[in-house]
Amino acid sequence: MHLPHQRAPLHDLPDTPEAYDAVLADVTEQALARLTPEGSLEHPDCTDDIGDTSLGVTSLLALAWQRTEDPRLPDAVRRSLAFHLDQRVFTEDNPGYPNLRVRDSGLPYARYVLQAGAHPIGDWPSTVWALLQAVNVLDLADGLVDDDQRGRLLQVARGYWRWLTEATFFNPQEAANQAIGCVVGGLMLARHLPDAEGERVRERALGLYADEIRAHRVRDRGALLPPEHGGAYDNNYGPISLSFLAQAHRVSGEEVFAADGDALARYIDARLTGGGFDNGGPRYSEQHSAFESVLGLRYFGARIGADLGRYRGDTRWGRHAVKPDGGIDGHFAWMLVWQIQDTTRWHRTPSTAPARHQLRAGTVSVAFDDRMTPSLVEADGTYWLAAAVNRRHGFGPVTDGFLLCRPMGEVRVRDVRADGLAAKLVTKPVVGPDQVLRHIRSLYVTDGSRLWTVVAVERLSGAPYLLAGLPYAADDGDRVRRTADGAVASAGALRLTHPGTPGPDHFDARAELTQEQAAFALAADPRGYGDPDEGWRHLVASSALEAGPAPGAPEDLSVFAVQYGSREAFAPVFERDGDALTVRADAFTAVLGPVAGDAHAEPELTLRATA
Repeated sequence: MHLPHQRAPLHDLPDTPEAYDAVLADVTEQALARLTPEGSLEHPDCTDDIGDTSLGVTSLLALAWQRTEDPRLPDAVRRSLAFHLDQRVFTEDNPGYPNLRVRDSGLPYARYVLQAGAHPIGDWPSTVWALLQAVNVLDLADGLVDDDQRGRLLQVARGYWRWLTEATFFNPQEAANQAIGCVVGGLMLARHLPDAEGERVRERALGLYADEIRAHRVRDRGALLPPEHGGAYDNNYGPISLSFLAQAHRVSGEEVFAADGDALARYIDARLTGGGFDNGGPRYSEQHSAFESVLGLRYFGARIGADLGRYRGDTRWGRHAVKPDGGIDGHFAWMLVWQIQDTTRWHRTPSTAPARHQLRAGTVSVAFDDRMTPSLVEADGTYWLAAAVNRRHGFGPVTDGFLLCRPMGEVRVRDVRADGLAAKLVTKPVVGPDQVLRHIRSLYVTDGSRLWTVVAVERLSGAPYLLAGLPYAADDGDRVRRTADGAVASAGALRLTHPGTPGPDHFDARAELTQEQAAFALAADPRGYGDPDEGWRHLVASSALEAGPAPGAPEDLSVFAVQYGSREAFAPVFERDGDALTVRADAFTAVLGPVAGDAHAEPELTLRATA
């Protein structure tokens, strides 16, 4: 089976002017065929997330007219704009909406579902989306609509902004993408208002960003990130936030949006595998967005010099939102407008700057979590997640059923590149059930096609092994398929185990259940409301690679050695020189310095290719 939402890399979508003109031509034909006598451009099957959809298609028609002057379009734009203004602007409070600060304000807003009292919780983001569609139409209205209709739209957009920032609590869903989108809407609206009023709206938008978004950033993997649905980063919404930061910088020129976008972009670059697969998030851990993220990934990828377009998007939505029949839906259409207007080109080569939380070269990558434990390993087109044993998750030595990977002190890192090799040495103090402090030295070396890991720790009793990952997915052209196997070799005994107990808290990689499905099953609330990251933390056990101790290690050490990306033999030789450990393998020789480190207690690593 294939993962449903992670498909082709977004930078594979053609983004030439001719390609975009073809997209708009298709939108035009669909829209003109769909336009109802009332002027609606909504998809006939649309029921929820409906408040911005017709106006979104209107904005695309306006953009198409600006590029082609197709004589069929002005009438369609005017009629569909009239439909939105007459039929999709609400001023009476939606029964049951819980986030009002002022009742009966009379201010306009958009509904998530048209029926009164039906799922009103979605009205705040729906109004953000409608505001963004409205300001795009205002930007593109010259020569298309008369002054009266333009004035009505401007008044509605002004009211949307006031409803979002005065009549309701700001960002009630604690969703950075919605909040930053609202800020962008205010910045774009300000350009259409009289000078004094426009400056007030602009300052209010910048103030909301500073006080309600930036002041609440969450730290993860060394980066401060806009909070997304209660967490730091979501695989679906994080890149969408990046697109909003790109547009905020484009329209305002404010350096804060560039700086925060750069930080989020570097974070995404560090956690995203070379093949574009990723996993984890407080709203959707595996679902990936598509056209909604192109602007941000392209804009900031160029700024930081990274190939962020490798992100595998749900390319069913590669150009715009669609319904199951493939017909256009206008939801989020502003993202297509902005990416067409932006002239930035994709940066297609990997960043060469070392990143603390990543090791990447060629087709190999390792993403490290906040504690510098691998969260995702990629080699030979296969992806390994962190495995679980006895409710503990990670990569690391296991002794008497206890996983040693949670640090009990400072975690230190040393990156080295030499002779076509890239390596990272991670040292961390850990404590097991025996209350003994031990020091784990984990070495990761790659030549761009294989990954070698060597983990050394003070001698462990019993039958220790290295928990070496959960084989989960593999590249399959423009899709990612599930797998329960991968090309691996170990210096010691190697086994792939599967949990014997059924249920989502015992994850068997051979089953059809996806990680996201299992995570939602374990979460406190269902999909769409629950936190899959929180749910996954309840995992008791999983399928797991277990590697036994490597033969020939010094007597006072337990050493484990695993090779990813090849089943060829991996049999390194180990030598002690005082407290330093030399590892000699067919492809490399590495010297891991003393546990105590250098004069600043930082780890020492020497690396060279084996002649």
